[in-house]
Amino acid sequence: MSQPQLNPTNVPVRTSVSNRDVPWKRFLRNLSKNKAAVAGAIIVFIFAIIAIFAPYIAPQDPLHMEITNKLESPSAGHWLGTDDKGRDILSRIIYGSRISLTVGVLSTLLGATIGIVLGIVAGYYGRWVDSLLMRVCDVLLAFPGILLALAIVSVLGASTTNVIIAVAFFAVPTFARIVRGSTLSVKKLEYIDAIRAMGASDFRIIFKHILPNILSPIIVQATLYIASAIITASALSFLGMGTQPPDPEWGTMLSQGRSYIRQAPHITLFPGLVILMVVIGFNLFGDGLRDALDPKSKK
Repeated sequence: MSQPQLNPTNVPVRTSVSNRDVPWKRFLRNLSKNKAAVAGAIIVFIFAIIAIFAPYIAPQDPLHMEITNKLESPSAGHWLGTDDKGRDILSRIIYGSRISLTVGVLSTLLGATIGIVLGIVAGYYGRWVDSLLMRVCDVLLAFPGILLALAIVSVLGASTTNVIIAVAFFAVPTFARIVRGSTLSVKKLEYIDAIRAMGASDFRIIFKHILPNILSPIIVQATLYIASAIITASALSFLGMGTQPPDPEWGTMLSQGRSYIRQAPHITLFPGLVILMVVIGFNLFGDGLRDALDPKSKK
């Protein structure tokens, strides 16, 4: 791409601007400089690959029981040992990544979608709409996330689908407040007034001019919230209110192994370490995204 300039003889010439700082290149450069973010991205990528190709990676059927091999310590036949029913822990962890990541991603997407709509409506229209929606969000935020999720699952029933709904419900006010604040900042800009003066509809202004300019904080919050969603889902399963046995889910595995924590600590150790690694991965990656997308980081 090039731009015309005038030389001393007033003849337009073309000068190369190939070295211009393209936004997405600057973003990738800033992200790659953050070693912690790169490490988090690698962790997330590895677990995503494991979840996608679980049937081809898992050495055994996660539901296959061998009572004669129950509570077996890590060995060549079972790298991470077996549980109280003789099931291979490694295979159950691999298949459990599908459930945990699915819950984390879907609940975040659902909560973010609803929160974005409510936040934009509140920030753009203001007045009583803003007051009403924000007071509802304040009420929801007054409850600890795990207690609110427990209350919702208690009403709906224990299942993976209901866990997704419960975790997404708590995500709504968080995203709504972030989007509202960003919308208030963007709608005050002069070009929004110019577009409105040209006769653009509210729908066009919101989804073509405001939403694209507030995606950065949304992406960062979504990445960070996935980690919280995985922890909440695992906690619900640990309490018996989430994914039900015999489905392999990390929180359920922790719950089933707590009775054997002295006799066979590996049953709870490895699922706990996996949860820790995934949560750290998403948090590191989310922090790196926040730094890379921050305009103040540009030098």
